[in-house]
Amino acid sequence: MQQISTDTHAMMMAGLNLIQQALSIYDSDLRLVVSNRMFRDMFGLPEALVTPGAHFEDTIRYLATSGEYGPIDDIEDFVRTRVEQARAFVPHYMERPRANGRMISVEGSPLPQGGWITVYTDITAAKRAEQLLRARSEELSDQLLSHTEELSAANRELAATVTALEEAKRQITEAEARTRLTTEMMPAHIAHVGADRRYTYSNRRLSTIMPGSQTNIVGKHVADVLGPQPWSVIGSHLDRAYAGQPSVFEFTHEPSSRRIRVALTPDPMSGGVYILSMDITEETQARTALQQTRRREIAAQLTSGLAHDFSNLLTIILGMQSRLQRMDLPDEAGGLIAATLSAARRGGTLLNRIADITGAREVHPRPTDLPAFLRDIETLAGSTLPPQIRLEINNLISHDALILDAGMLQDSLLNLVLNARDACNGQGRITLTARTVKDTWAEFTVRDTGPGFSPQALEHGFEPFFTTKGGEGSGLGLAMVYDMTKLAGGQATLTNRDTGGQVSIRLPLRPATAPIAPGLVLLVEDSADLRATIRDMLTGAGHTVIEAASAAEALSLAEQIPDISLLLSDISLEGNDTGIDLIDRLPEPHPPVFLMTSLPTTHPLHQTALSRAPVLTKPFSAEQLAAFLAMEPAS
Repeated sequence: MQQISTDTHAMMMAGLNLIQQALSIYDSDLRLVVSNRMFRDMFGLPEALVTPGAHFEDTIRYLATSGEYGPIDDIEDFVRTRVEQARAFVPHYMERPRANGRMISVEGSPLPQGGWITVYTDITAAKRAEQLLRARSEELSDQLLSHTEELSAANRELAATVTALEEAKRQITEAEARTRLTTEMMPAHIAHVGADRRYTYSNRRLSTIMPGSQTNIVGKHVADVLGPQPWSVIGSHLDRAYAGQPSVFEFTHEPSSRRIRVALTPDPMSGGVYILSMDITEETQARTALQQTRRREIAAQLTSGLAHDFSNLLTIILGMQSRLQRMDLPDEAGGLIAATLSAARRGGTLLNRIADITGAREVHPRPTDLPAFLRDIETLAGSTLPPQIRLEINNLISHDALILDAGMLQDSLLNLVLNARDACNGQGRITLTARTVKDTWAEFTVRDTGPGFSPQALEHGFEPFFTTKGGEGSGLGLAMVYDMTKLAGGQATLTNRDTGGQVSIRLPLRPATAPIAPGLVLLVEDSADLRATIRDMLTGAGHTVIEAASAAEALSLAEQIPDISLLLSDISLEGNDTGIDLIDRLPEPHPPVFLMTSLPTTHPLHQTALSRAPVLTKPFSAEQLAAFLAMEPAS
């Protein structure tokens, strides 16, 4: 992270370069944070060792090798000792001769957050004055007085320099504290990697964004921190970022099944890269559902006219064939007429199934008793299976209730069980397993002991009208399963196992909370008639209700009344504020917030609201409202 602005950094460096002493600041990892020009010139350091991020160990090794400290028998042992002394962060002052014959003083002070600041002063003139004083004390002259005056002036300059450095240290410390606080508050992982692809900075959000990740990562290589699967995706993008090309991309973090968006920004000053990572799993689920809704709308437009015309044609065919049945025709005509009638009726059934796929259908998630739901599936599916086919249902989900559209899921699972029945060819076993995946998905898997899916079926099985059943299949069963799963923001996959085929449905995992006990409800609705209707629903459920017509009025009531158990607000209200604004403006800690609206799901406000709190679409019944209030509220 860039901790101070570019202009401020330039001004600070200009000031430091005017100081006659050499200065360096190293952080707690013994990496260079800042140095002035005198530091480079005094010791003749190469550019790499005065670039932020340079290792203290490399600088000591360079100076020892170049003879700065005089003859050294074991350079590595000398370097190791100096590094150990540095890590102790103990204040120190020393004077030593240099290889060029001049004398310097070295004064180091530790910093509050770790690391230290060191000032190097050339004291050759002062030492000469001391030697002159000792050797020629009886011959004090104007030369000694001049050296003494120079030393006094140098001391005054040094005092002024120390004062300036203390102020610079204070400002740097405050800027770093503000920046770190800001980055820790953001719901994202923010990091910086140096030119060697090792982290130089990271907030503490990586394990939140990618569960199971390491926490203390500064100094570690990116590949070691991320692991094989994320690195295989991020590595190529990181290469381009080091080449100066920024990028934004998404990938699925396989260990946690989370969807991650990553932004990489080159850092031209240090040759590194800034990294911003965000968890967009819920956003992706909502986007998938919206895309499927749009596809259905387009398909409905394309097929509605055709379905109408074909329905008319089939009606004519059925009517004409019925008339032919009443005529005195040869015996062989009867079979042909019956076959034509059967084909026409089958065509009508096919049109109805096309209408089911392309017609308007909304997802209505409600708290669902999962064990009871699976028992219903066992009852419904069991009646369609022959005695030689056994149905096993395994519930591995620890939550007793989930938020889902039970009708859609029931249709999908029954469809899959019937397909599995056909694949078993009269005998075998069908297994339905419900389990959670990384606290992200609720997965329902139907597996059979049949021959499995053909390569063509694995590739095209979810496409409408693809079938392996010949004339007896419509090719719409799996297409309907895929459509309903996508509408709910989920995923559907076809695979083969050792014992047969398998279809998996993954839906967003949203556990249902316990029903809210009767309490004091703040109802925010700008329509008086609607407010009265909803108030009756709430009081009928045992709640006490106070009412507001605007966000400002609701905020005033929330500040005055501390015992509000929940807030139910319309999205569109009187004035400029919306029900969404209430979530951010309510005093903390605030009661659970639920939203309602008559806006279509495609409206931007509706989409924004869905990302912040549960949303109930108007109109609704008292039963629907009670089920809605059992959902996980906005916090």
